[in-house]
Amino acid sequence: MLSSRSRFIFNKKIVRSLATSAAGVKTARVKAAGTTPQLTDVLIVGGGPAGLTLAAAIQSSHELRKFKTVLVEAGDTISKVKPFYNSPPDYYTNRVVSLTPPSIDFLTKKINVKLMENRMMPYDGMYVTDGISNATIDMEKDSLAYMIEILNVQSSLLARIDELNCKDRLQIIDKTKVESIVYSDPNDTKSWPIVTLSNGQRFQTRLLVGADGFNSPVRTFSGIQSRGWFYNKFGVVSTMKLEYTPFKIRGWQRFLPTGPIAHLPLPDDNATLVWSTTDELSELLLSIKEEEFTALINAAFVLDNADMKYYYKHLQNKSMTSKQLIDDVTYRIDEEFAKLPNESDIDEKYPTKVKMILGPSRARFPLKMFHADKYCTDRIVLLGDAAHATHPLAGQGLNMGQGDTEALVDALEKASKRGLDIGSELALDPFWAERYPTNTLLLGVADKCHKIYSTDFPPVVKLRSLGADVINNFSPLKNLITDTLGSSAK
Repeated sequence: MLSSRSRFIFNKKIVRSLATSAAGVKTARVKAAGTTPQLTDVLIVGGGPAGLTLAAAIQSSHELRKFKTVLVEAGDTISKVKPFYNSPPDYYTNRVVSLTPPSIDFLTKKINVKLMENRMMPYDGMYVTDGISNATIDMEKDSLAYMIEILNVQSSLLARIDELNCKDRLQIIDKTKVESIVYSDPNDTKSWPIVTLSNGQRFQTRLLVGADGFNSPVRTFSGIQSRGWFYNKFGVVSTMKLEYTPFKIRGWQRFLPTGPIAHLPLPDDNATLVWSTTDELSELLLSIKEEEFTALINAAFVLDNADMKYYYKHLQNKSMTSKQLIDDVTYRIDEEFAKLPNESDIDEKYPTKVKMILGPSRARFPLKMFHADKYCTDRIVLLGDAAHATHPLAGQGLNMGQGDTEALVDALEKASKRGLDIGSELALDPFWAERYPTNTLLLGVADKCHKIYSTDFPPVVKLRSLGADVINNFSPLKNLITDTLGSSAK
C-alpha cells in the first residue's frame, strides 16, 4: 500500500502503453477492423448514478432527446437494480449517500424523477465533535441534506426512463464491458471514437461519456491525467438499528485520531454508519462479532481515545469476552452520561444508542483523493468518480457527480441551440469551466479536514479546537460553512 503522500500521476504516454492490461482497454489509435460500427450521438460508459442521471436527463430534455444515446454498464442493472423500485427489501442497504437539496431538485424537478421518499430521510444539521478535545461545531439547518440509498437513486432513474418510453432513442446494454476504444481516424483526435463491447457490438459515437468510476477506461483512453493519493485508510459501512427513534434528526460525526466516524439517520429507528479508520482496525471491525461491533460504535461517540485503544488491544488479543466488552462499555458510557447536568442533554450531545447492526451489511472500501486535470477534450467527457474521488467525511461525493451531470446537460443544451457539434471541445468547455473550481473547493475541504484531524499532536489539537470554537460561536461563519455543505458549494 502506498503512503498517504504518494502521488499517482497518470502520464499520457505511460497510461497508453501500460494501462491496457489493467483497464482492459486497447488505447492504440488504429483503425478498427471488423463489422461496420453502429452510429450514435452519445455513448455513456457506466450505469451508476451519474451515468443513469445523464441518460434520463437527455431523454427528458426537449432540446437533447433528438440525440440517439447508448448506455453501457458492466453490472446487472436491469435484473438486479430495476426491481428495487417496486419491490424493495424490508431493510436498508449499506450503500447510502447524502444528497443535498440542489441534487434533489435536479433529479425531481428538472428530470421529473419520482424518488422513493418513504426510504429517504432529511436531517436538520450535523453535530461534529473532536475525539481528543471534545471541541464542537453544531451546524443546524432544516433539511440540510437527505440520506438515501444508491439503489433508490438508480432504480428511480430507471423508472423515469421507462416512463419516458424512449427505447427508440435510448439503448441500455448491461452485463457488458468495454473491450476497446479507438479513433475512427487514428491521426485525428477529433474523429468519432469507436467503442467495441464484450458482446461483440461496436459503436461509433459523436460524444463518449466516461461515468465509469475511478478506474475509468474512458479516462485512460482520453489521456487526461488524474492526480492524487490513497490515504491508507478504509471506510467501514453498516446499517444499524437504534434503541429508539431519535428525537433530534441530525447527523453525528466524531473525529477520532484514527479517522472520523459518522452516524447518519434513516427512517424510523434505522441509521447508517461510515467509520473511517486504519487498514488494521478496519479488518478488526469486520472480523469481530456483531454485538462487539455494536458496543464499539456506541463507545466511539462517547468515550476517550484511551478507552478505544484499550478495547482495540483486547479484541485483537482476544483477551476480553463479548460480555466483558459490552458490560465495560455500558458502565463507562453511563459514567459519562451521569456527568451531564440534565438527562435531556444526552440526546443533545450524543446519537441514539445502537441496538444492533445488520451483520451482512458490514463492508469496507479504500479512501482516496484524486482529481483529473480537466473533465473533457474533443469527443470525450468525464463525470463523477471518473473525474474526481473524495473522502466521504463531508458527504459530497455523489453530489459532485450530480452537479457535474447538471452542468453538462446545460452545456449540451446551449451547444445544441447554437448549432454546435455537441462532441466538440468548444461545446464541452463551459461544463468543466463551471465545475472544476467547485469540485476543487470541495475536494480541498475534505482533504484538509482529514489531515488536520488525523493527529493527536497537542499543538495541532489546540489550534483545531480553537478554530472549531470560533466557528461554533460566530454564526455568520458557521452558517456559511453549513450553507456551502448543504448546497454542494453551488
